[in-house]
Amino acid sequence: MVKLNKIYTRTGDDGTTGLVDGSRLPKYAARMEAIGKVDEANCAIGLAICALTGTPHAAILTRIQNDLFDLGADLATPGDDFTPGEMTLRIVPAQVTWLESEIDAINAHLQPLKSFILPGGSEAAARVHIARASARSAERAAVAMAAEVPANPAALAYINRLSDYLFVLARAVNANGADDVLWVPGQNR
Repeated sequence: MVKLNKIYTRTGDDGTTGLVDGSRLPKYAARMEAIGKVDEANCAIGLAICALTGTPHAAILTRIQNDLFDLGADLATPGDDFTPGEMTLRIVPAQVTWLESEIDAINAHLQPLKSFILPGGSEAAARVHIARASARSAERAAVAMAAEVPANPAALAYINRLSDYLFVLARAVNANGADDVLWVPGQNR
């Protein structure tokens, strides 16, 4: 278990941040951007949970928040060995498969899409859409990181599936798609 007695360390005052292996990177590095965007997505999911408290969706989102901490640790671990170990936390394919099964379970109850949808409908769905957009931003940052340094393929797959999950969840929260707000192309010309 992690134990944090002191919140500030002053080690980042020089504009660097420590990684799992003890090395340091500039705070503007692509790896740090990816880790930060995953944290932002996690915060957006926390806001969505507040609107879904007491529902089974809240428990699933809380599990996802824990996975996102795993993902952050994965991204903060340099190297090209993506095997989880005693001191190395990595996203594993089973986490991706679980997320896919959750997507399939929700999607089975949704009305088929007949148009793109606007991010809204209900407040809860709008919060989930904010989390979805934030997850997409995290994915772009992780892919940019992967263009520079080795990245765990399962980690990249997980963050990609996450936005898909959040999309179908937003539709489920909107009365299984019945309350989705449809895009009307060219409506205001």
